[in-house]
Amino acid sequence: MNKPKLFGISGSRALRAIWGMEEVGIDYEQVPVTFGADSKAAEYLAVNPNGRIPALIDGDLHLFESMAINLYLAKRYGGALYPANANDEAKAWQWSVWGISEIEPLQMQIVVQKLFTPEDKRNPKVVEGASKGLQRPLKVLDASLAGRDWLIGNRFSVADLNVAAVMHLMKMINFTYAEHANVQRWADACYARPALARALARP
Repeated sequence: MNKPKLFGISGSRALRAIWGMEEVGIDYEQVPVTFGADSKAAEYLAVNPNGRIPALIDGDLHLFESMAINLYLAKRYGGALYPANANDEAKAWQWSVWGISEIEPLQMQIVVQKLFTPEDKRNPKVVEGASKGLQRPLKVLDASLAGRDWLIGNRFSVADLNVAAVMHLMKMINFTYAEHANVQRWADACYARPALARALARP
């Protein structure tokens, strides 16, 4: 049986799925497709017609979207990484969607300004507005983590993986959420996981 193939590089959103692969601990092949021309080539578009990374091939399954990939990996291979009952499963879906709907759009505004816009063309009002906007979801996350180490149950799960993976971009732009003490404690624990270190060490 062929081992799963994961398309993408660690210096992109594909880090989320590479981290997921490392968490579930299965043997896999990483195909280092970038967000350049190689992700628009016909061969790759047959895997992900959106021309974006990451994407996964596992047997007959072709899958794109990092949150979906990690939910699949956790359910198929991750054991305790995936919730054991329907209620907690729904919470894992909820937090995964929450991360890409409440956190990612605002943080990407800052990423674009700080990493992809020439310094003389940056708009500080965009950064200021997005930073202010992030306080609302960060307060929600902080309240949800009050008195608990993880988002679901008493152990790290795919919910923590997916939200922390989305928020990893904040480290790149030096965005601080230290005033949200529960978020900071939780994020530090997520980012100290050996699986993330292994993912970051990959191409």
